[in-house]
Amino acid sequence: MTNLPGSPEQLYDEFYCQRGDMENRIKEQQLWLFEDRTSSHDFMANQFRLILSSAAYILIDSLRRLGLEGTELSRAQSGTIRDKLLKIGTRVTVSVRRIVFHYSTGYPYQNLFRRIIDRLAESSSLGFG
Repeated sequence: MTNLPGSPEQLYDEFYCQRGDMENRIKEQQLWLFEDRTSSHDFMANQFRLILSSAAYILIDSLRRLGLEGTELSRAQSGTIRDKLLKIGTRVTVSVRRIVFHYSTGYPYQNLFRRIIDRLAESSSLGFG
């Protein structure tokens, strides 16, 4: 029951679905980006943990919107993105001109990772490409 004007379908699509999506994003941050780990007795330590968790969420969300658009992980949750793309064993070689990622030959998302890096380089003003 509601006293909001509009048809039930319109209210469901424009209001309730968006609200549920916001709640899902909050749950993602709590579960997979460790927002709920504020167990220190010091206020500043807990505040710093929340800031780090929020920064991690912004990075994951930006990666989802900019780098993963149109891929099989474009609607993936933060935990899935973290597990499949960020928590991998990789040897990184840094030189003056480039950064090289050396993956295991068995890593199944090598091509996707390369596409993401290319997309982020295109949308970035830093000139990684």
